[in-house]
This record gives sequence, structure tokens and C-alpha cells, in this order.
Amino acid sequence: MALEITDASFDEVVLQSDKPVLVDFWAAWCGPCRMVGPIIDEISTEYQDKAVVGKVDVDANQEFAAKYGVRNIPTVLVFKNGELVGRQVGVAPKQAYADALDAAM
Repeated sequence: MALEITDASFDEVVLQSDKPVLVDFWAAWCGPCRMVGPIIDEISTEYQDKAVVGKVDVDANQEFAAKYGVRNIPTVLVFKNGELVGRQVGVAPKQAYADALDAAM
């Protein structure tokens, strides 16, 4: 399962990570987000030791969604060494997320 990331934990979990980080910005009421959720969970399992994979509920945690210009959900961001290196807006195939994470390795 993907890690639940909050505004309070974002800095430590995402920006200070020594591994690449994939973050899914989502909301419970968002239909496309529910399609992406299981894909993100699969990637979390597959990349368990190589990367951090997490989710930010934008209804409860708006600070970093605003900071990174997340205007539509789902939006998946990839970070490397605390820097934003990838962005996917909307639903994409699993391979698109995996490729973005691989590129940050």
C-alpha cells in the first residue's frame, strides 16, 4: 500500500528522501483518482526497496498541492533529491508511472 503523506510529513517523507519519490495527489470523491489508486498501490509494492510511493489527500492537505501547482486530480509527481522531476496529470497506464519513477533512479 502507498504511504499516506500529509502536509506535516511531506518535507520529511518526500523532500528529504534519499530515494526517488512518487506522490499521487487525489481525493476520495474523484472518480479518476479511484482508477489510479490501485495502480499506485501496485507500484508501491513493486518499488518497495527502491523508491518511496505515497498519496496526498488534497481535501485534507492543501499546502503542497498548492505549492506544486496541482490544479487537477489525479496528479502524480515524481521527486528526486527533493526536486520535482516528473508530472503526470490525469489517468495514465501503469507503465507511464513506472517509467517516470525509473527515470528518477
